[in-house]
Amino acid sequence: MNTFEKSTLIKCSIDELFDFHLDANNLTKITPNNIKVKLLTPDFEAKEGEVLKLKSIKNFIPMNWTVKIQKLQKPNILVDVALSSPFKYWEHQHVFIKHANFTELKDIVKYEMPFGYIGGLFSPLVEKDLENMFDFRHNITKEILENKEII
Repeated sequence: MNTFEKSTLIKCSIDELFDFHLDANNLTKITPNNIKVKLLTPDFEAKEGEVLKLKSIKNFIPMNWTVKIQKLQKPNILVDVALSSPFKYWEHQHVFIKHANFTELKDIVKYEMPFGYIGGLFSPLVEKDLENMFDFRHNITKEILENKEII
């Protein structure tokens, strides 16, 4: 099992950051330009047990995802788990920690590659992709919430 972590301090309230992540429509705003995301679940409302279906396209390769909200404890944690994805296992923890003048956004992704040893050979590429994607996500989230901009 592989684990990827990324943390960023954002000057906003913990509730603002949490609510931003509850809105599935924001996923398209914080996705890098080289990945296209389409939400396939109309009127999705993030609650424990709810399922979101989406389609992502990267390098002309379409990938369908079905994720379930496994845990939602406002305003501190949101955990989604992939029921189907390109990975053998995928768990994404969004952790929100209040500091004096900032809120820390911490993403923890636990994943396992498909195809055993062969899939494991691609882990360094996936790690780099995750690093690039979450750098982008954190930067855009910070920009939106600190500047109250709508992208």
